[in-house]
Amino acid sequence: MTVHQPYINQQFNGSIWRMEIDEISDTIFIEIRNDSEKQVSFSSIDLNNGNLHFKDLVTPERWLTGIETTYNGVLLLHNYQSETGPAHRGLTAIDNGGTVLWTNYIYAFDHLTIKGPILYDTHIHPKKLFLIDIKTGIAERVYEPTVLPEIKNNITLPDILSPDTLPHDALAFPAFGNSVHYLEYNNFRIVSLHALQAGMLKQYLYILDGTVKVYEDLLNNDIQKLQPEAFILHKNRLIYIKNKSELKVLSL
Repeated sequence: MTVHQPYINQQFNGSIWRMEIDEISDTIFIEIRNDSEKQVSFSSIDLNNGNLHFKDLVTPERWLTGIETTYNGVLLLHNYQSETGPAHRGLTAIDNGGTVLWTNYIYAFDHLTIKGPILYDTHIHPKKLFLIDIKTGIAERVYEPTVLPEIKNNITLPDILSPDTLPHDALAFPAFGNSVHYLEYNNFRIVSLHALQAGMLKQYLYILDGTVKVYEDLLNNDIQKLQPEAFILHKNRLIYIKNKSELKVLSL
């Protein structure tokens, strides 16, 4: 019997390609790609209350852009050096109102610190790293690792276990394949597994409170191969994707 319900349940017009969580504002940013229309869009949701900051935001660059990082309520997007290569070049900062704060066509992102993003100028070799103010795009200081340590996130990934190692009551169906995703949090046990039913491969998610099932969902139906990691835990929030295009979040 399902007694837990998602407080975030957002359907998108395309596949969820990437998600990034801002640890300062507890905002989740989502990159959605619609292959048929060659259109990428972005959405922003408050993880504390489920409020939608913006949805289906598009940029002048329809396809060759994506999420780079996020910090203090600002989303940082990247472009590419060329249509055929993976190297990033150029950045655009967007706030939680969907407003473009600044754009720079020669900077590239290196990594994120407790004070903000570390960038470099793609015209200068060897590259010289520096800290910027993410809300203005202005360089603040030269990067020093001892002064600017990398930011830590609160994301917990599930363990990948053999079905034989799980308690019998954690498996609603015989698991197909040699692995399941499993995580314990407080008294909850979260399990994601694949099952072969009537010749169709499916992927399920279960939450058990002790030995009692309190939530279940069919993540993917009639799939052709085993799917990757099904969920993450951020603080006390269970975050997962259903059918590649639907974001769900529950409080545990």
